[in-house]
Amino acid sequence: MKKLLLGAILLTLVSVSPVTAMAEVNVGIGISLPPIVIGGPPEVVVLPDTNGVYVVPYVEVDLFFWNGWWWRPYGGGWYRSRYYDRGWGYYSRVPSFYYDVDPHWRGYYSNRHWSGRPWNYRPIPHSQLQSNWRGWQNDRYWEKQRKWDVQGYSAKPQPQRQQLRQERQVEYQQRPEVKQHQQQRRERQQQQAQQPQKQRQEQQRQQQQVQQQRQQQHQPQVQQHQGQQQPPKGQSRPQDQQKKGKSQHQESQGKPEKGDAEHRK
Repeated sequence: MKKLLLGAILLTLVSVSPVTAMAEVNVGIGISLPPIVIGGPPEVVVLPDTNGVYVVPYVEVDLFFWNGWWWRPYGGGWYRSRYYDRGWGYYSRVPSFYYDVDPHWRGYYSNRHWSGRPWNYRPIPHSQLQSNWRGWQNDRYWEKQRKWDVQGYSAKPQPQRQQLRQERQVEYQQRPEVKQHQQQRRERQQQQAQQPQKQRQEQQRQQQQVQQQRQQQHQPQVQQHQGQQQPPKGQSRPQDQQKKGKSQHQESQGKPEKGDAEHRK
């Protein structure tokens, strides 16, 4: 009964607090972002000219799925999670897939055309995505076999794709929210870099104080010890007086008195 009660309490805590720890080099503790109202496991569509980038097209914010993670930009930064609705952790750089995403994809989705060609996309259920995304990505399924469901379409040449990536990167870095986020991040990094130096200075100051206190405590003892070993002028040490008294006593015992000498005669 106790085990059942404990399990129910833990289940309640997990359901109330969706913040979870993220295992990533740049991610520490889960971050609570504004929730995305979806209403259930989302359906996605695959974006042309990408290697397995999926998006939830019917929500107002950008919500992507790529390489086994859900991704979303917020406040000029990026966050990712294994779940579409919770457990977001901060990601310290722009994910590599993002510069392959055409910034006009929403308009193409609404018009059902991609680069002037009919785009016969089909919604992909959440369960099907989770079961097949890895194989689709490894085999480049959407590019080679389905042509991303764009009629008569083929992938752009690699030099053109690389040029587009560079242009999109420049445009992204110019966004006001991105600039503000990067400035705040630089300031935090500077503060973190200064903390170890301040800590070292504080430790050195404390060590100096300890050494000064020890010296002050040791100095009176040395002076007192020296005062005991060096008596004032004109006075002999008690030990010297004792030795002197013994020597006088021995001399007095060794020399005969005049009366004794005459008596022996």
